[in-house]
Amino acid sequence: MVTRTVDLRSDTVTKPTESMRAAMANAEVDDDVLGYDPSALKLETEMAKIMGKEAALFVPSGTMGNLISVLVHCDIRGSEVILGNNSHIHIYENGGISTLGGVHPRPVMNNKDGTMDIDLIEASIRDPKGALVYPVTRLICLENSHANSGGKCLSVEYTDRVGELAKKHGLKLHIDGARIFNAAVALGVPVNRLVEAADSVSVCLSKGLGAPVGSVIVGSKTFIAKARIVRKTLGGGMRQVGLLCAAALVAVQENVGKLDDDHKKTKTLAEGLNQIKGLKVDSAAVETNILYVDILDGSKFTAETLYKNLEQHGVLVMIEGPLSIRIVLHHQISASDVQYSLSCFQQAFADENGN
Repeated sequence: MVTRTVDLRSDTVTKPTESMRAAMANAEVDDDVLGYDPSALKLETEMAKIMGKEAALFVPSGTMGNLISVLVHCDIRGSEVILGNNSHIHIYENGGISTLGGVHPRPVMNNKDGTMDIDLIEASIRDPKGALVYPVTRLICLENSHANSGGKCLSVEYTDRVGELAKKHGLKLHIDGARIFNAAVALGVPVNRLVEAADSVSVCLSKGLGAPVGSVIVGSKTFIAKARIVRKTLGGGMRQVGLLCAAALVAVQENVGKLDDDHKKTKTLAEGLNQIKGLKVDSAAVETNILYVDILDGSKFTAETLYKNLEQHGVLVMIEGPLSIRIVLHHQISASDVQYSLSCFQQAFADENGN
């Protein structure tokens, strides 16, 4: 019988804290679609200030936030967006930019650190003279931190260079900042400086920050005014949304300061896992709260059988491939949870190795 659960599947699995629940219970609300919900306005004003942008808009999810942002920047069907071939928008968002917006993706290879080569980005920008036969490039998208690259952080210098390239060609820059606070903390850079070059940013509040629901998108007042219309079109107008915004504001106020500890615990777990015969973790590459674990050839375990073994002990992970699993930490994973999880991995492979 499992007496303990350590959920390492994602930082989306956090539970609302008591202070979040109290904020929800006491939230002052009105109709956000009509523009009068005071708790929503408070969150949006604060997030715009933190991110260094003119305005912000609360949305139900990061996927919707990215979709809205792309649709606003690429408001003519047949427009093209340059984005990473291993980016969340390209891989995990149901092709929404194409199916709902008629926006053509122009993927560029992501490097191991989540960047795209600047030269390759520039080479992918369509010549406007070919508009008769080519899609018109209107947008570049970055992702920071980059989830599929193991939570790697894109530097200020790199982001600025992409921003300069976008301006040179009259393009917009959007950052999928689902974990932008993780990146800012890991880099030791103020988050507003990290996204200074961006015309828009989507910021997830329900991942590392631990809010129960929601994201915000930030940008200019003109951008957000258009985004509000697209949000309504997509069914994202949620009336008394201040209940959720109140919890999200608590998450921002209380949990940004805990991200560095999340990163340290992730590093500790990565280093411990890398000592286990049969596993390989590039612990030196762990920068934030995400790590990937590879099962070496010759092991009796596959990702699925290891998953089931760990599940029997209450440790939950995410299968990423036949011999790969993903682990994500958050503020509700304690140092004790890390050591317990490590002991479960050690026991599984000790049994395999006959120790």
